[in-house]
Amino acid sequence: MEVVRIVGGRPLAGAVTVAGAKNASLPMLAATLLTAEPCVLHNVPDLSDVRFMIEILRHHGATVEKLEPGSWRITAEEIQPHTPYDLVRKMRASICLLGALVGRLREAEIAMPGGCVIGPRPIDLHLKGLARLGCTVTHQNGYISVDARNASGTYIFMGGRHGSTVTGTANLLMATVLTPGVTRLDSAACEPEIVDLCRMLVAMGARIEGIGSPVLTITGVEKLGGCTHTVLPDRIEAGTYLLAGAITEGEVTVHGAITEQLGAFLDKLDEVGVEVDVLNPAVIRVRGNLAKCRPVDIITLPHPGFATDLQAQFSALLTLIPGISLITERIYPNRFMHVPELQRMGADIAIEGPTAIVKGGKGLTGAPVMASDLRASAALILAGLAAQGETWVQRIYHLDRGYAQFDKQLAALGADIARLKAEEMPKDYCEE
Repeated sequence: MEVVRIVGGRPLAGAVTVAGAKNASLPMLAATLLTAEPCVLHNVPDLSDVRFMIEILRHHGATVEKLEPGSWRITAEEIQPHTPYDLVRKMRASICLLGALVGRLREAEIAMPGGCVIGPRPIDLHLKGLARLGCTVTHQNGYISVDARNASGTYIFMGGRHGSTVTGTANLLMATVLTPGVTRLDSAACEPEIVDLCRMLVAMGARIEGIGSPVLTITGVEKLGGCTHTVLPDRIEAGTYLLAGAITEGEVTVHGAITEQLGAFLDKLDEVGVEVDVLNPAVIRVRGNLAKCRPVDIITLPHPGFATDLQAQFSALLTLIPGISLITERIYPNRFMHVPELQRMGADIAIEGPTAIVKGGKGLTGAPVMASDLRASAALILAGLAAQGETWVQRIYHLDRGYAQFDKQLAALGADIARLKAEEMPKDYCEE
């Protein structure tokens, strides 16, 4: 086990280039199972989730070759439909294999993903959509089995309690591109990662109309071919580095970000008083000055709204800004597991239902804290960068799911940060 130690109080300065998007790479890797021809993916981030997905592809019979850092060739000439729990339990996103297996084999058997610390993440809309296609869907002994031999195109409404389902949209896209007839996905997710998946599928020969809109029309084709595709940059990683510059009152330039995909986030940075310069469509610079900052209200929403995956990191910044800020979580109402850990560092935050009330401006002090999930890990590290004294972040394996060499990137910007063995942590700080 490893931990991250941060000594706060050092403004960050310099430039960083973001990696490929985790939330695009995983469904794209799954989509390579839709064809027997080779697919080459570039700009794939080096993350534990990606390594798990590659392990699963190999289990299904695909040949996976690493061409160079960030580039993979996947050839799935013959594959099998069963995904065991031992693999699925390592990563909830493995459920995106369901659509690819249904599309290619007309059958699938995959272990039901378990719970998630940020709240319920049901797949009912995925299964409802498959049933609408005419698939026979059964759930027994912890496994979902799908028989799609009689599937045909139809109308599917994708909306749910908290908006559109991103992974559900990806699954239904992959399930329908090889399904006879025309399928219309209404209230489909519009996230950039879905748009990028559509572009990859079109490059493979799929027929998809309405890309980027909430209504996707898919005309099934008989066969898909191979393709070469470059994964789009990770907008969540870009936002996290921009917040690192702001919270440390530094100056950080982020290269590779797609500015138009960060509209709501950049608007809130500007509203809070952080100096934001869009130098070109792929380069953003921030300068932080907490004395000039003011409280804001944030509501997370599906794209193009404020991304839920940046909520925890932004809350760390708001703890340092005088006044009362409100953060309302509309996607995952329980996504406040980072709050008790920020409170250990001196943050004044109260939770009322889906809203966090942040009374900022009191400053933070270093403390031993425990990461509960991927974005909470990043939030606690950002808080440690701004806190007085030492912060020790435990359970950082969560971090490696979504950020490649996060500690080294921050160190290159001037952070006093190190990844250490758990036994190097002061004994009084260690988790029991």
